[in-house]
Amino acid sequence: MKKTALLFIAFLWMTVVIAQQKNVMVLDIKSEIDPRMTRYVELALKEAEKTNADLVLIEMDTYGGILTDAKEIVDKIMGFKKPVWVFINSDAASAGALISIACDSIYMAPGASIGAATVVDGSGEKAPDKYQSYMRSIMRSTAETNGRDPRIAEGMVDEQMEIDSIKAAGRIITFSTTEAIRYGYCEAKVESIEEILKRNNISDYTLTRFELGAPEKIISFVLNPFISGLLILIIIAGIYFEMQSPGLGFAGLAALVALILYLVPYYLNGLAEYWEIIAFFIGIVLIAFEIFVIPGFGIAGVSGIVLTVGSLVLIMLNNDSFDFEFVKMNDILVSLAAVMGGMLGGGILLFVLGANLDKTRFYKKVALTDTQDSGKGYTSNPVEIPLVGKAGVAQTVLRPSGKVIIDGKIYDAYTQGDFIDKGQRIEVINDRGSTLKVKLLES
Repeated sequence: MKKTALLFIAFLWMTVVIAQQKNVMVLDIKSEIDPRMTRYVELALKEAEKTNADLVLIEMDTYGGILTDAKEIVDKIMGFKKPVWVFINSDAASAGALISIACDSIYMAPGASIGAATVVDGSGEKAPDKYQSYMRSIMRSTAETNGRDPRIAEGMVDEQMEIDSIKAAGRIITFSTTEAIRYGYCEAKVESIEEILKRNNISDYTLTRFELGAPEKIISFVLNPFISGLLILIIIAGIYFEMQSPGLGFAGLAALVALILYLVPYYLNGLAEYWEIIAFFIGIVLIAFEIFVIPGFGIAGVSGIVLTVGSLVLIMLNNDSFDFEFVKMNDILVSLAAVMGGMLGGGILLFVLGANLDKTRFYKKVALTDTQDSGKGYTSNPVEIPLVGKAGVAQTVLRPSGKVIIDGKIYDAYTQGDFIDKGQRIEVINDRGSTLKVKLLES
């Protein structure tokens, strides 16, 4: 009985210890605030909820980024049920300042800074006043919600605003660590996350740094513009070779997988909008319609190419329904280079491999290349009489295959790649096998 009582006491003691131990999650905001960062923060906070974290600590070092994404991150932080603290170990500028102000407590390293939240466009110039007004409003309301002076938050955006003994007109507020402490925008100067926990009498804790899982790392890898260009190359080459060898399967499957790998990561990271994806598929349909239904190459084909190329570029850019105010010119050029590079690479690949595909070992493994000649017992339903040199009429459109009428009889036929419209006169140039090879008969 004595032994049982001791075990029970030990169990109770361990339960109390575990209950007192704090579960602390650390996540990093150390790059540009964009859709990828928004998704990263969202996943981190979901993981914190899942693991019952008692405290979330953000390690901050950023010069800012996109306003809309910063607002999304702020909403996620303020909606989180447990405390969220931020440790600014260097810079919290612009959108970084807004995110910091949304946190319950702010700690700063020596030499760190917070502020300079004026909104700038993609070229680095000051954005129009409607954006400044929106940013002032968000900064003010966020600071007020967390018990900080809203005038100071607004003064980080508005250079014309005056605040007695703090800010004169013509300058933007950017606080050093000491200034931030003085005006209530920082709890303390610290050297590390461990020091923050010590200052708050948290000595018994488990510290976990959030890292993306393997699927998310793959998604981040695929978002590289160079990889996106390679995927476009595979899409183009796969579609072409599948059309050249219907039923082969591998080329079409490769194109489908590449398309999924291209679209899904951009969609999950908030870059690809529904309408951009729909525009891409409409472009593909128009191109196919032009090739297989409409003779020649006109409005449908050109529109299809414009929609396809344009949507591939737009999917890579964080534009807000054609609003490129905050899209950097460099991002636009990189996206164009990736798409055009992928398409050019696909064209080169088709030119190099197109004529030699049937000679490769891989092709011989996946396609039937044996000759079924009559000496081995094979038959092919050949024409009954020689037809080379005979003239006839195209019964259907040949693009390049279709049907022709010769001496009142209908035959399957194909051209060397030329387009022959229904009703045009043709001449047979080869009658071997069950399908005639024909050309347009010049009048």
